[in-house]
Amino acid sequence: MELTREIAEKALEEANKANPGPWYEHSKYVALACQNIASRCQDMDEDLAYVYGILHDIGRYAGVTSEKHLIDGYRYCVERGWKKAAQICISHALARYVKEAVYDDYDYLVQLCDALALPTGFCLLEKRFVDVTIRYGTHPATIERWKAILGIKEHFEKKMGCSIYDCLPGVIENSFR
Repeated sequence: MELTREIAEKALEEANKANPGPWYEHSKYVALACQNIASRCQDMDEDLAYVYGILHDIGRYAGVTSEKHLIDGYRYCVERGWKKAAQICISHALARYVKEAVYDDYDYLVQLCDALALPTGFCLLEKRFVDVTIRYGTHPATIERWKAILGIKEHFEKKMGCSIYDCLPGVIENSFR
């Protein structure tokens, strides 16, 4: 089955029915952030970026399972023939475990946008870092992950020629609520 915006949005709707939660709105904002940033990068397709963003947490359809949602999302996408979306389900949080995969800017874009979106809208990276840390705690790779995300931010800002925050409506208001 070909992966389109409409199919990805329908998949997200069905997944939300199976396990409603704030992850649903978060996924929608990740998709919009991916689309907005990709639209300012000459070598990226904004519709494809949107699709990958909207599906990055699709594994949450299976319930509240912590990091197992990454594997559930991978399987969900593989079953439908969505190879790159399957990879992104894992690479947005477990890149170190998928050594054979070739990462491209779509993988990095979803990693970045996952850290820019709360269920209530776009936010500064640091606010999302704290949000996730409060909910899940820290682990030995937390600081390195933050550094990697900040490096990805710099990469996309160079490609765009502006701050990533310039294309995320409401980021300031949502960050300081």
